[in-house]
Amino acid sequence: MSRKTILHMLTPLRQMSPFDVNMALDAGYDATIPYTGVELSDVGNLVQDAIFSRPPDAGVATGIFIAGKDALLALDMVEAARSAMVPPFEISVFADPAGSFTTAAAMVAKVEKALAKHHGRDLRDTNIAIFGATGVVGYCTAVITAEHGANVTLVGHDGVERVNSIAATIKQRFNVTVETADGSTEENKQKVLAQAQVVLAAAKAGVQVISAAQLGEAGKLLVAADVNAVPPAGIEGVKVNANGDPIDATRAVALGPLSIGNVKYKTQAGLFQQMIQATKPVIFDFRDAFTLARDLAK
Repeated sequence: MSRKTILHMLTPLRQMSPFDVNMALDAGYDATIPYTGVELSDVGNLVQDAIFSRPPDAGVATGIFIAGKDALLALDMVEAARSAMVPPFEISVFADPAGSFTTAAAMVAKVEKALAKHHGRDLRDTNIAIFGATGVVGYCTAVITAEHGANVTLVGHDGVERVNSIAATIKQRFNVTVETADGSTEENKQKVLAQAQVVLAAAKAGVQVISAAQLGEAGKLLVAADVNAVPPAGIEGVKVNANGDPIDATRAVALGPLSIGNVKYKTQAGLFQQMIQATKPVIFDFRDAFTLARDLAK
């Protein structure tokens, strides 16, 4: 007997994102049910209600999606969901708070492709500076790139206190080391850019963090990527549809938010489809998103 595919969508926020609901339904789920205001302590009970309401062979037809805007909380919720499983009663879990896990995966996958295509190298030993590093996308890009051998620097627009704290949590949770830098002044930003081979802009939408003049003086720059689609661009001069376009007065190429977003969209849809098509329950976070995004990036 074929069973309905059901996705229970959990968020600590007051509302579930319509974007995620649409994505899940378009990917093929028969039903999506939002749960709002969910706390970490609620996850275990919700998961067990879901697993015990259907026989074990329906586990692959039941999913949990974890939303919100906090990467660490989402990862903690994934672990709480995993711990609540009682084999053979298990279901699939996918976390993508504010779309950040799939956005970060897409951004890094596009950068990796651009490095290989235009400069004949990969992420290993590449100096990467992340602006907007205190946000969820910045956090995930830092972990992904550091895990693949890059020399990563988190740039703090308000000093180093917050990025130092983030670097410490990355070390503790993932056992990878990232550096930090003060980006609170234009002079400090220029010092970071002077050493950067890849610049990732993941700052708040509509905020320019790097000027065209600063980019032109970044002598080692190979790739500049920006996920901000709201004017002004996070990196001045990077067009929204840039896909390996040359940057004036440099040997670098640009990646804009639409080319990154196209891979992000396909990655999120693809992971939902993998959940639906799986023969046994799966658990996905941003590292799984990166695995898929690498196959999708062009």
